Amino acid sequence: MADKKFKFETRAIHIGNEADLETGSVSSPIYLTSTYLQDGVGKDRGFDYSRGTNPTRKRLEGNITSLENGTDAIAFSSGMAATTALFQTLNKGDNIIISRNVYGGTYRMVTRVLSRQGLYFDFVDTRDLSQIQKRIRPETKLVFIETPTNPLLELTDIHAVADLCKGANIMLTVDNTFMSPYGQRPLDLGADCVMHSSTKYIGGHSDVLGGVLVTRNDELASQLHFIQKSGGAVPSPFDCWLLLRSTKTLALRVKKASKNALALAQMLDAHPAVVNTIYPGLESHPQHRLAKRQQKTPSGKSIYGSIISITLESKKKCDNFLSKSTVFTLAESLGGVESLVCVPYEMTHADVPTETKKSMGLIPELIRLSVGVEHIDDLMADIERALET
Repeated sequence: MADKKFKFETRAIHIGNEADLETGSVSSPIYLTSTYLQDGVGKDRGFDYSRGTNPTRKRLEGNITSLENGTDAIAFSSGMAATTALFQTLNKGDNIIISRNVYGGTYRMVTRVLSRQGLYFDFVDTRDLSQIQKRIRPETKLVFIETPTNPLLELTDIHAVADLCKGANIMLTVDNTFMSPYGQRPLDLGADCVMHSSTKYIGGHSDVLGGVLVTRNDELASQLHFIQKSGGAVPSPFDCWLLLRSTKTLALRVKKASKNALALAQMLDAHPAVVNTIYPGLESHPQHRLAKRQQKTPSGKSIYGSIISITLESKKKCDNFLSKSTVFTLAESLGGVESLVCVPYEMTHADVPTETKKSMGLIPELIRLSVGVEHIDDLMADIERALET
């Protein structure tokens, strides 16, 4: 299928999901094999060992490449495996500038593992371009940003940072997990690489772990494929098949969940029991204009995602909210069809030092909602019930 002439939704369904030529199966096969028949020494049929490559994984990588408008994708067993592989392309002594309000798992990996191996990380408020400029030094090789961030939904201007990085000969990678390829495509804005925890929106059903890196840089892609093969943190063929199945409905799910989230955010913003509502789709969000310009569907319509963070008056009221909600499930993760709720201070960001959380404004009274695709009336009724005192 020549994908360039097709729209996002069509590519999501068909790229990598072509019918099996041998049997005609419309659902793509799952190649549950660790090794492959070779016709002679050094004469394989494109595959020799599934740690190196697998037909099902290759299909998935082709699918995500198309959705992010890249030239290559490298799939991993989790988002953290993908992020770690990216950092492993660097050398001892290299410096990385990273968003201060980064995912807790990324913070844990870089501060407690990779920093011990000779990489240096500077945590910066990447909303402010001048703060990035101040931290650039000759050893700086990579800027790694999340936008929106988890869970404070801070935004970074991807295009502006990309211009800065190009001028300084520094690579820019964007963690695009919170928006998915449907809601934001950083490569089109000048980024060199995109990372996804495909566990989230790409998977969308809370039943599979995965991660993926997408790029247009052939040299970087070659390095990442080598690390993928050498390190072996690869997704199973079945996991790849689940992700391929899930991208077929990615546009439908993200569009519906984002629509639900906007309606809920407007309700929460007006609710007397809520101290603060953080959602890029609200005009009260300090970076609403950037969200409107940067976060767009493939058709060019602004979209704001399905994550909302709210602050309540006390920890007791947070506990009351969690105990009364029945539609929002208390759990980590996000981006699934079902609505989830968590307290990042004690859950996703538990390993981040207290002083660091305080400096970025992450407090125990903050609740993060991952809005799903349930009926909006049921979601609103559940929130109203949970906020009752």
